[in-house]
Amino acid sequence: MRKVIATINTTLDGVCDHTAGIPDDEIHQHYTDLLRHADAILFGRVTYQLMEFWRTLVEKPSGEKSMDDFAAVIDNIPKIVFSRTLESVDWKSARLADQNIEKEILKLKQQTGKDILIGSRSLILQLMKLDLIDQYQLCIHPMVAGGGLPLFEDIDRTVFKLNKTKIFGNGAVMLYYEPTTKSATKGQ
Repeated sequence: MRKVIATINTTLDGVCDHTAGIPDDEIHQHYTDLLRHADAILFGRVTYQLMEFWRTLVEKPSGEKSMDDFAAVIDNIPKIVFSRTLESVDWKSARLADQNIEKEILKLKQQTGKDILIGSRSLILQLMKLDLIDQYQLCIHPMVAGGGLPLFEDIDRTVFKLNKTKIFGNGAVMLYYEPTTKSATKGQ
């Protein structure tokens, strides 16, 4: 059974904003490697549209190896987009989900292959409530955003086990967690 891995960048104050982090070559390389070892990444509409930026670097590389490598890998990995408003997606490796997130994840988990990544805050929250996330990889950037969307909002108490850490040269820390308790909302 494949694992579902939630991976996201946050600030010290827990704000999720893809533009608030401090990406550098090392962090880009980390996410490039992560994508290479996965079979799919799931996005909500907002994150999907933000990630479309990387298509421009595939068409016209920046000259920065780590960014161009990430762009090539994210361009190729299958993307499943959950949206109530998008009628289509035109990124060649993307498709709109054809069923609700719980059914889609359960179907994907039963298939053979590599792990499934979740790269959107909204999907992480939904899947957390359904107890369908096997691992959390939280990259904490050494900054305070001072406002924005918190990663964990409207979530029941959950306890995690820290399995590993990775410290980046810019001071960011990747924390690898597994949930040890199940949500009280499961089955309601």
